[in-house]
Amino acid sequence: MNYNKKKQLFKCLLLLLFAMNKNVLITGVAGFIGSNLADMLLKNDFNVIGIDNLSYGVLEQVPKGVEFYKEDIRNNNIHKLFTNIDCVFHLAAKNSLIDCEKNPFETEDINVNGTKNIFEAAVRQNIRKVIYAESSAVYEGTQKFPSSESDVAPQSVYANSKMATNFIAKDFLKSHGLISTGLRYFNVYGPKQDYRRTIPPVFSAFIIKLLQKKSPTIYGDGSKKRDFVYVDDVNNFHLMCINNDKTNNKVFNIGSGKNYSIKDVYEEISLILGSDISPLFEANFDFEAQENLANINEAKKIGWNPKTNLSEGLKKSIDYIKENVI
Repeated sequence: MNYNKKKQLFKCLLLLLFAMNKNVLITGVAGFIGSNLADMLLKNDFNVIGIDNLSYGVLEQVPKGVEFYKEDIRNNNIHKLFTNIDCVFHLAAKNSLIDCEKNPFETEDINVNGTKNIFEAAVRQNIRKVIYAESSAVYEGTQKFPSSESDVAPQSVYANSKMATNFIAKDFLKSHGLISTGLRYFNVYGPKQDYRRTIPPVFSAFIIKLLQKKSPTIYGDGSKKRDFVYVDDVNNFHLMCINNDKTNNKVFNIGSGKNYSIKDVYEEISLILGSDISPLFEANFDFEAQENLANINEAKKIGWNPKTNLSEGLKKSIDYIKENVI
């Protein structure tokens, strides 16, 4: 084989590898984080296949360009969808804390058995890597703030189900050599955040009610503190996870490294909107942690740093809701 033919063959192989590395499957693609992730991947010329059973997700949020399948992560018939996929983002889960407490067996079935099925599909189809969602809820019993990845203390049904996904990832690495990355999301916010739930996320709930000139509800006295991180910053880490070997077989806290009380957030939103409406206060949820705060040093070590401050992120969220919801 002459030099030119070898060179042409090499180029073809590179193009083939590049194309393979651009095929990504997302479970929970119709949800808040999943739909934003799909948007970002499409803009970066990835081919995206999306799975969602639409129990929480909203079909209208799935971006055009996604090859979408209405499927349940617990069903084995999804295995065929993993053909020629390079990387999987497993985001589908039962994640309403109230629903999880009321339905512990269903929570385990979806979050634990569903995750096992995703990992099994990945092994059967020789997927290179699975990037899966854990949760900051695994720190709900800790008193160490900021919380590092080793400070786990799950207490609720939901938190224990997400902790189990970490054990599944370790088992599949040991038994099959499957590479994975676990992401412990703190309080992600931004466009497409689900405002349709019985008890919506605080940002969406506050913004929508105030735009409607109504009083939002605060559960408890507003002193709970949360680490809020903007979804675009989260997506920057998602992109790093795909091909950065330094993320392999590790777990990362994905937060801002700062926290704010719910009352602080309410006041900031009111200030931006120029509202003087007072909130309503209702009984606290016993199973929710009083505080969370991420130690993001491990993510920073590989070059990630959230850039969007709370005020800037809130303004972007308000603009989205004004244009698409109200």
